[in-house]
Amino acid sequence: MCFAEANASPVGLKMDWKGPLVELLSGQTFGLGTHSAGLVSAAGPGEGCRAARNGAARHGSAGGDEIHPRLAAAINAARFHGMELDPREFPCIHGEQMPSAAALSAWLQNAGMWARAVRLRWRQLMRLQDAGPVVLLFSDGGAGLLVGVNAEHNVVILRDPRAGASECGIAVDRLRLERVWSGEAVLLRARRGQPETDRPFGLSWLAGLVLQERRSLRDVGLASLTLSFLTIFPPLLVMNVVDKVLTHNSYSTLALLSALLAIAAVFEVLLGYARRLIVLVVGMRLDAKLNLHVFNRVLRLPLDYFERHPAGETMHKIVEVYKVREFLTGKLLSTFLDLTTLIVLLPFLFYLNTFLASMVLACAASIMLVILSFLRPLRHVFGRVVRAETEKASALGETVFGIKTIKSLALEPQRKALWDARVADAAAWRLAFGKLTNWPQTIVAPIERFMSVGIVLVGAYMALADNTGYAVGALFAFMMLSMRVAQPLVGLARLIEDYQGVSAAIGEVASVLNRPPEAEAAFGGLLPRFAGAISFEDVSFTYEGTKIPALDRVTFEVPAGTMLGIVGRSGSGKSTLARLLQGINRDYNGFLKIDGNDVREINLRHLRQSFGVVLQENFLFRGSIRDNIIAGRPGLTLDDAVLAARLAGAEEFIERMPNGYETQIEEGSPNVSGGQRQRIAIARALINDPRILILDEATSALDPESEALLNASLLRIARGRTMVIISHRLSSLIDCDQILVLERGKMVDIAPHRLLLERCAIYRQLWMQQSRHLDSRGPCHVALAHSPVRCS
Repeated sequence: MCFAEANASPVGLKMDWKGPLVELLSGQTFGLGTHSAGLVSAAGPGEGCRAARNGAARHGSAGGDEIHPRLAAAINAARFHGMELDPREFPCIHGEQMPSAAALSAWLQNAGMWARAVRLRWRQLMRLQDAGPVVLLFSDGGAGLLVGVNAEHNVVILRDPRAGASECGIAVDRLRLERVWSGEAVLLRARRGQPETDRPFGLSWLAGLVLQERRSLRDVGLASLTLSFLTIFPPLLVMNVVDKVLTHNSYSTLALLSALLAIAAVFEVLLGYARRLIVLVVGMRLDAKLNLHVFNRVLRLPLDYFERHPAGETMHKIVEVYKVREFLTGKLLSTFLDLTTLIVLLPFLFYLNTFLASMVLACAASIMLVILSFLRPLRHVFGRVVRAETEKASALGETVFGIKTIKSLALEPQRKALWDARVADAAAWRLAFGKLTNWPQTIVAPIERFMSVGIVLVGAYMALADNTGYAVGALFAFMMLSMRVAQPLVGLARLIEDYQGVSAAIGEVASVLNRPPEAEAAFGGLLPRFAGAISFEDVSFTYEGTKIPALDRVTFEVPAGTMLGIVGRSGSGKSTLARLLQGINRDYNGFLKIDGNDVREINLRHLRQSFGVVLQENFLFRGSIRDNIIAGRPGLTLDDAVLAARLAGAEEFIERMPNGYETQIEEGSPNVSGGQRQRIAIARALINDPRILILDEATSALDPESEALLNASLLRIARGRTMVIISHRLSSLIDCDQILVLERGKMVDIAPHRLLLERCAIYRQLWMQQSRHLDSRGPCHVALAHSPVRCS
């Protein structure tokens, strides 16, 4: 960074500045020139950052003029710390004219960095000499990078976020900076240690989550401690009423004690309200953090996990997190808050009567020992309950998701029989668990009864045996406080019993959340510009649990802009090849490169956003057709959706619908046909203007007319991009530049259609099987009609 300019002049501002920062002298913020300012002002509410972000994405720019200067500043600052950010990943918030400090901070944190949105003063800027680039957000929507500090001349070194890294910064003094800067800034650095979101889910993680609220918990603890002191007053007053007021008929003492009791009651009510409010806020915070963490971890799980585990089972295990949340914010918190009363009340109980206090502790210890002795068998039986409930949830989920098949094949009796068996199994194990838990409750009941009644009888006997006459008041006070002490002790013992269920719930949730995330490439990796050249070099891949490779030493290469068809019999590895291209599976052998970049080194999110993928079965979200088409680019307009639909051949049927592009798609998309759903999915894939488009049996659900329309559009769709078309219908691949033939995971040949007919026996056989009905003269004539070789 260039400090020479700032040090050259003691004044620091009387130098001949050049570059974009000269606008600062005229009262304009640098980094937001005419172009950018117009971009923000021309956009409607919430569209400023969208327009800048989407414009940059269309041009493939990572830091060009199309990006909003605030985004550009954050990107350049992150690049200093070795992190490449994609502006298309910035989540525009509805109603925001420009990226806010909080939104930028959240974006950087989601990208795996440490970031904070702060408000700084000049003297704090002077202490940021070794902090690295700091993003300063200006009042007019612009931004600058603080790249240095010259404390001797009392100036800071700023750089235009859109300037090159080699350009020097410009020295700016306090007066001119504060004209355009109100103090908003974003501090950022590389994250040190393991991110909190990547730590294994378990009891220690939950404890760390709770400790994040230590300030609020400290306030709750102080309130509980104060309430514990206040609970001493009523028993003390009763003791004095019995021992002094009734004995000496003192009305003045009674009035004084009544006033003290009223004051203590008011304080107790106010403190109780404050404590409950803080506990409620802490509970909501923990609940929100837990839900956000769970959902983020589920999204980062690899696809093959969901392919191997039933959706009902996964959902059942995830829902168990609510049992954990209720335990944390409910019984656990309340029990430990009540335990704070022991700090105050136990010494006072021993002061009132040592023998009776010892009996209370002995009873509580007995209850705890009884419960501890049953923990191991309870843990074993509860494990069986969890497994039975998981299987029941799996059967329910499978029935709900497969209801179309069940109805069409009249499988209701079979599914009902399965459900009855699952319910019976779960009920049997729950009954066994209930019977087992009934034993410790039965044994503990007389001990609890003795604590509430027996100790009173013992205390009454001791009072009768006392000749001083002052033991009666102490007995009343002890009776009032003993249950307040016994309740948290018994609650602690019960807490140990309840933890068995919560521990099982933690294990269920952890079995999902602690799966290895998807290659951790969402937070790092290369962000290259894609042209679309694809290269497979001796690529082999075998699915987990099998020994036969799905792909076996596949080697081929196609340049950018190629229409590549992939054919082969079922199980030949066609879809596996597409999965490797999308980075779904990365544990392959060999080298798979796009434009010379190994797929395993590319940021997963960037890779998939640069692809367009249309599957054989496509899922449409609830919402309008327009929302489904622009799902990957919510900042785009209706015109963009219309253009993509026209390219996919979907415009014609969409415009015939009653509400056109605002027609609502219901869950499961029952109000659109399979072919219509497929064309909407193709339009959704094209909305990103992808450099590589994968059609994996995309025409299988189309009727002949729709397929003909799509095939006619393929050449137009393929213009300027690489297309990978997987299809069993060879007639849709005739116009491909190259056709790759696979057989049992091995590459047989790659060539255009005519050459394959001549030299590839497998391709020729597939072609003849599909074209036999087209000509009554037989398959040989049909096949060779497309080949220069004559049939002998």
